[in-house]
Amino acid sequence: MKKANFVYLFTEGKAEMKALLGGKGANLAEMTNIGLPVPPGLTITTEACRDFFENDKLLPEGLEEELWTKLGEVEKLTGKKFGAAANPLLLSVRSGAPISMPGMMDTILNLGLNKTTIEGLTKATQNRRFVLDCYRRFIQMFADVVMGVKHDYFEKVLQRLKKEVGVQDDQDLTTANLEKLIEEYKTIVFKETGRKFPSDPREQLIMAIKAVFDSWYNPRAEVYRNLNHIPHDLGTAVNVQTMVFGNIGDDSGTGVAFTRNPATGENKIYGEYLMNAQGEDVVAGIRTPKPLAQLKSEMPKVYQQFEECCQLLEKHYRDLQDIEFTIEKGTLYLLQTRSGKRTARAAIKVAVDMYGEGLITKKEALLRVDPDSLGQLLHKRIDLESRVKVIAKGLPASPGAASGKIVLCADQAEKLANKGEKVILVSTETTPDDIHGIIAAQGILTSRGGMTSHAAVVARGMGKCCVCGCESLKIDFTAGTIKVKDLVLKAGDLISLDGTSGNVILGEVKLVDPEMSSEFQTLLTWADEVRKLNIRTNADNPVDVRKAREFGAEGIGLCRTEHMFMAPDRLPIVQNMILADTVEERKKALAELLPIQEEDFYGILREMDGFPVTIRFLDPPLHEFLPNIEELAVELAKMEVKGQVNEEYKAREKVLAKARELHEFNPMLGHRGCRLGIAYPEIYEMQATAIFQACARLVKEGYHIIPELEIPLVIDQNELLFLRKKIEEIADTIMRENDVQFKYYIGTMIELPRACLLAKEIAQVADFFSFGTNDLTQTTLGFSRDDAEGKFMDIYLEKEILKKNPFMVIDRDGVGQLMQIAVENGRCEKSDLLIGICGEHGGEPNSIEFCHLIGLDYVSCSPFRVPIARLAAAQVEINHPRTSNKKQNSIGYV
Repeated sequence: MKKANFVYLFTEGKAEMKALLGGKGANLAEMTNIGLPVPPGLTITTEACRDFFENDKLLPEGLEEELWTKLGEVEKLTGKKFGAAANPLLLSVRSGAPISMPGMMDTILNLGLNKTTIEGLTKATQNRRFVLDCYRRFIQMFADVVMGVKHDYFEKVLQRLKKEVGVQDDQDLTTANLEKLIEEYKTIVFKETGRKFPSDPREQLIMAIKAVFDSWYNPRAEVYRNLNHIPHDLGTAVNVQTMVFGNIGDDSGTGVAFTRNPATGENKIYGEYLMNAQGEDVVAGIRTPKPLAQLKSEMPKVYQQFEECCQLLEKHYRDLQDIEFTIEKGTLYLLQTRSGKRTARAAIKVAVDMYGEGLITKKEALLRVDPDSLGQLLHKRIDLESRVKVIAKGLPASPGAASGKIVLCADQAEKLANKGEKVILVSTETTPDDIHGIIAAQGILTSRGGMTSHAAVVARGMGKCCVCGCESLKIDFTAGTIKVKDLVLKAGDLISLDGTSGNVILGEVKLVDPEMSSEFQTLLTWADEVRKLNIRTNADNPVDVRKAREFGAEGIGLCRTEHMFMAPDRLPIVQNMILADTVEERKKALAELLPIQEEDFYGILREMDGFPVTIRFLDPPLHEFLPNIEELAVELAKMEVKGQVNEEYKAREKVLAKARELHEFNPMLGHRGCRLGIAYPEIYEMQATAIFQACARLVKEGYHIIPELEIPLVIDQNELLFLRKKIEEIADTIMRENDVQFKYYIGTMIELPRACLLAKEIAQVADFFSFGTNDLTQTTLGFSRDDAEGKFMDIYLEKEILKKNPFMVIDRDGVGQLMQIAVENGRCEKSDLLIGICGEHGGEPNSIEFCHLIGLDYVSCSPFRVPIARLAAAQVEINHPRTSNKKQNSIGYV
């Protein structure tokens, strides 16, 4: 049996081979095959990478032989020879995962340089300074990536030399300066590794390939994969490509471009370039680049050719492309293309526009936008009427706004964010090693770098505000300060960023709600045409209900009535109810709450005119409405010491006694939910009365109401039956007294394993089920959410005991099986049983997919996640269409 190939020439691959060749390798092959100017090269497969790790980091048998054979083909294509004295071939060695991970893994440029090839390249280019500059870059990059010598060691020597000779930019260093620098670099390598810098080009290439494979598991790559839910077992391909040089002289350059604006989606080529530079200079932000539009006047023929390439690539891939290019002595080369990272705003506009241009279908447009990214558009922005003090201006690299404390390193950003503080990460430039700090920060501010720098690209992908290239900003890391002109700020001071304008603002700013663009509305309208799941919201007051309706909610899936009791004017009444010694005293307190509750329900039901409203009866244990036992005991002790044993003391003493009486060892599993309603039926009777009196008023006023009364924490049919009878009696009485008729529905929240297993029996007395997946997850896994997430959840995820946090994404293997049992058994009893989900899982795309697959009728989530749910529900219907075209309303099929 012929063994699988480990090495493919660019001419042998194609776009469909992404899993094997990685995204970069597949695209290089595709670009080559459609006739674009791509420097020749080869790709070592992801399969070879996986083999490398399975065999103690040894290259697969036969790979080297295949590599040298294929490299010989590259030599023929270029007319150059690897390691030769005359016209030597130099190589770049880059990673390329099946799923794009920009900047997360390692790259080596100018590979193949040594004393022999330096002389050959000098003769070929007649530019010794350029060749030496390539060599010093190669030593620095190779030593860092392959030999483990810290980048900073070289950077300090470079900065010191530039200061000594009085130059600011690297390209101002002379040939003599570079020769000195190279010797110092080699000394650093020997001192740090105990070996000379390798001079054999073949040895350099093998070492580089192993290092790129090794970078698959570097910390920043692992963090990025965890953040973006990329599997850890894919491996990376290695792309070995002929070097072309943007740093030969003023007729050469390098740049990064997008076929459309990745921040706004505007259909206009967008990018930056640097003359006499290599690609790393643009990405790393070492020099602030020029906008690509200037290339049109600087090199018009090259710009025209580039524009034609962009048009061809976008039509071929039918998506916004992110392109790296190099100009060598006036000749254009494309080094890479991939689907460009973009903001949510841009993703929506590009998708809608491309449908309008006939490039993609409506369903493809819907699939082009990541539902989770929509949260970027639903966050607040700076109030335009606010008076702000702009202290500096940079490049508007990622839109949005943020306020926070200045931090000058990624580790500190992560540390403070973990304590709940909002921070702005301020740095000269960011590197892939800063990924954890970028994740933790509210926004990012850099003094160098452009719109395609590392900070800009990563921030846009995360939807974080970012301002780059703020050159007036002077950072003193030793003193822990930043300076703008005469203003000095220290770490911990508050600043704000406006990523839309590039403004840096002193202090905290007022933020306002965002507005949804016409393209956003269009996309969501398309989603509504496709999806089968209804989308409801979790809301407890008319303000949240109005916001949810603006975002397209089709009802309320969870109204938590306990939230209504916590208001300062209500809490004393609730406490009086709890402290009551008799039923009569309790009913007296409840009578005070009744009109307040009625107004709550009146306002919410009116706002949701024509849509269903699920109202959950009181759920938490009563002691949660009383003061903390320890704090109250300390307060009483202080009053005793001061001799203040008065009426107030006696009242507080009574509260303490009641709090101790109601205290529970495990409140989550204690006297709450329907157990409370059965022990104190007068509480649920008051709530039912308030709901139905509000309904009677609204019916008289001409509103169409659909109340769904939800009994929480049911484990048995008899609990629901007991409470249902009381609720029905109250409804009959109120309808009779008010001479009105209205429909209402009584159901339960399924949040305990026993309820799932007995769903058939519970369905006999329930009109609907709503999964409370937070408690169902806690009781199924035996995890207290607060304890798990605070103590061991990160460890479980890091060690891959669990693939995802089950409180964020439904645990399909455990919780999911119980949900399926409940759906199947409940519908076995009642084929039209309405079933939904009301936990925050209802706004998470992976969980929405699962709800669709098991046949739920709706998902419910917080108001700001409603658009996310609408789009996610459409995408799952496109990918996994339901056999029935019917869509349920509040109760049963329509």
